[in-house]
Parts: sequence; C-alpha cells; structure tokens
Amino acid sequence: MKISVLRKGEGRDLVFLHGYLACKESFYPQINYFSKFYRVTAFDFPGFGGSDPIPAAWSVGDYADWTEEFLAKEGISRPLAIAHSFGGRVAVKCLSRGELFDRAVLCGCAGILPKRTTGYHLRVRAYKIVRKFAPKFANAHFGSAEYRTLSPIMRESYKKIVNEDLREDAAKISVPVLFVNGERDRETPVSSAEIYHTTVRGSGLVVLGNCGHFAHLDDPLSFNLAAEEFFHGN
Repeated sequence: MKISVLRKGEGRDLVFLHGYLACKESFYPQINYFSKFYRVTAFDFPGFGGSDPIPAAWSVGDYADWTEEFLAKEGISRPLAIAHSFGGRVAVKCLSRGELFDRAVLCGCAGILPKRTTGYHLRVRAYKIVRKFAPKFANAHFGSAEYRTLSPIMRESYKKIVNEDLREDAAKISVPVLFVNGERDRETPVSSAEIYHTTVRGSGLVVLGNCGHFAHLDDPLSFNLAAEEFFHGN
C-alpha cells in the first residue's frame, strides 16, 4: 500500500494524525513550528490524501491496527502525538490497547456519540425504506454532505467509524493526554471534550475561544503553545 508521508526536523519523534477527509497538510502550522524541535512524521491515512484507497470497509480498530504497524515499520517507538477529529478516534483506540504514544494532544477529538433524538431515528428509518426501492435517490438525499461524497467502500467504513462510541476505550488510557477544543466547535462540541476529560484519568482540557472544529488552524499560536507546554510537562 502506497502511503504519502512528510518528514521534517530532527530529535524526538512527533507524529500527526489528521481528521476525516483531511490530509497531513492540515497540520501545516504545527509541522512548521514543531519540526524546529522534533523529528516530525505526518502521513495520510489509507483512503485519504495521497495514500492508496482502503481495500475494505475499515473500522476505527482497523485504522488503529494499521497505525501501529506503520509506526513499527518506520522504527518509531513511543512518539509524541498530535491528532485531530477522526485522528483522535484512532489515537484513543491505540492508547486503549497500550502506550503506543508517550503523550498525546487530541484536538476536536471525535468518538463521543450524542444522544439520539426521535427525529434521528425517524430519518434512519425513512432512509432504510427509501433505499430498498430507490437506492440512488436515498444515497443522494440522505446523510451528511460529507457522507455523500464517499465511494461505496468508504461509506461503509464511515458508518462503522461514526457509530462507535469510544468512552470505554478512553477509560483504559494510562498515558498523559491533553484535549484541546474550539469553543465554537459544532462537530465535536466542548461537551464531548469534557466527557473525554472526565473519562481519561489525569488528562487536561484547554478550550480555545472564538475557534471552531479546526482550532489548531483557527488559533495556531495558542494551540502550539499549549501543546508545547504539555509536551514538556513532567
């Protein structure tokens, strides 16, 4: 499998895990800053950016398996990590199994499922009914705009990913974690970060004002300083 990788800098290893439908370049301000102090490795997950497509409908666990194998192949042991959104899901799953990362900063970390409303269940039921008789119409008019852009395999993968709640995985994490969230994040609201914060023992939480889901890009200076201070912590 061809994987697109960016490497920059020297020193202790720091890896970046990007969000869904994003790529390694989404960490551009962080890569430029942290490569002055660390050996940065940023890659595109399979199925995204310049990497090859996934061969089957991968779950979060499958992406975690791949990440562990990739880092081992690259000779990267217990690096620091910065992850965003979906990348945070993968990081949580990896850390629930052991100490793959020494410390991790998770920005807009996805993986906490909201309470499903009656309206949500009605929409799902309507989608299933329409799909039986008019699958093309159903795929074109139901689901998020993000979902409708995906290939059939990626759609099946997406459903596996977004329907898994990671609270039980988060409770197993034993390494230091800092959660960073944008105050105006609508994709992964502050309430989700607070659940993670109370679930992961000894974790920290930083909320950046006037920032949305891409808080690391909305206010890169504040994000970088918070991550740097966390990485130098005892």
